[in-house]
Amino acid sequence: MSFMTLKEAALACHGTIAAEYENLTFFGASADSRTIGAGQLFVALEGARDGHDFAPMAMARGAAAVLGRRALDGIPVLICADPLKALGDIARAWRQRLDTRVVGITGSVGKTTTKEMTAAVLAAAFSVHKTAANFNNHIGLPMTVLSIPEDCQMAVTEMGMNHFGEISYLTGIAQPDIAVITNIGTMHIEYLGSREGILKAKLEILEGLRPGGRVILNGDEPLLRNAKIEQTPIFFGIDTNCDLRASELESSAGSTAFRVTGLGADFRVTLPVEGRHHVYDALAATAVGLCAGVAPRQITEALASFANTGDRQRSFAQNGFSIIADCYNAGPESTAAALSVLAGRKTGGRRIAVLGDMLELGQTAEQAHYHTGELAAKAADLLFAYGECSRFTVDGARAAGMDAVSARHFTEHAAMADALKEIARPGDVLLFKGSHGMHMERVLELFLAE
Repeated sequence: MSFMTLKEAALACHGTIAAEYENLTFFGASADSRTIGAGQLFVALEGARDGHDFAPMAMARGAAAVLGRRALDGIPVLICADPLKALGDIARAWRQRLDTRVVGITGSVGKTTTKEMTAAVLAAAFSVHKTAANFNNHIGLPMTVLSIPEDCQMAVTEMGMNHFGEISYLTGIAQPDIAVITNIGTMHIEYLGSREGILKAKLEILEGLRPGGRVILNGDEPLLRNAKIEQTPIFFGIDTNCDLRASELESSAGSTAFRVTGLGADFRVTLPVEGRHHVYDALAATAVGLCAGVAPRQITEALASFANTGDRQRSFAQNGFSIIADCYNAGPESTAAALSVLAGRKTGGRRIAVLGDMLELGQTAEQAHYHTGELAAKAADLLFAYGECSRFTVDGARAAGMDAVSARHFTEHAAMADALKEIARPGDVLLFKGSHGMHMERVLELFLAE
């Protein structure tokens, strides 16, 4: 591990540092005084609360120095006009001195799962650093880059956005050697206007691609297949003629198996997760692995032991119920995929879809929720829907054949959980899915509580 001096950081962000502190060093950065690590740079951001007020706590926990707008008594402060912008400038400077090959991943759905699978594949052959949790925005990505050790061989970064220009900023910091776009969906369409607008925003990742960098795209997505870009992409897919293709898909409770062909490889993969959508994630990770020189046997073993993060399609059994917890986020595409998994579950009981609103859909929200209801009517025996827009989900389900008892709408987590407790029976399979802001994990917790 190597360190950056405060003088080097000041030069990178056009900030100032007192001469007595110039040679102090740091590695990594954090804006959270409660969890900051020893030797990290504390970034004093100003939002609902002023980060400068927490600088003493950060220093007491071992922070090396503070990045802020003003001097603080007895504390080394790298002073700059805008600490957030300075954080990005410092991270960019750190990236430029690294020999590490960086993978940048974006897309409407599956970014984090693809990031986790890609990191697992690369870790079979290299030392790997990856974006923690979903630190994929203008704060999290610079912190991810600043935490890449100098001796790291591969780093896997995730880039999220909901407005134009955001990925352009992030890719300029990460400067990927390999850029991956998982798909083009409808999440954030409220801000980007159309799927074509979403495509344009996702393609911003190519602006930071290093010379000679590789581009890996979902070839089953017509917008990506027909995108006009300078690079010659590697396409992955299932339904179309792609450079890397999955075939012979077989899905069962808790796993999905398929054959991979292309890029000089031909081998079988078994994923410990369900669903066709995860095959796309695995194909993207496999394409990165093969480009980086990971052997097919290593890829197979890495994907076979893959474990997803948080509440991303986590399957488990409790209290006699089979639970599919997919509460982290939701859009029309990912919800359709989750309902497909529910529909494919073999069970002697019933299939129950517990769905929350899908946010940031703008003028398409009513239609998208209505269509989700139609899909739920085909996939599930019962639908419980929560949130303002989910009224349209219930309308769609009833129009598709569900009655008022089978498709119900709720406005409170507790009432929804209580109703589930009354109607669910051991042997039933329950899917919990919704946008992060709907906190469907609370419904799950209340339902499973004694």
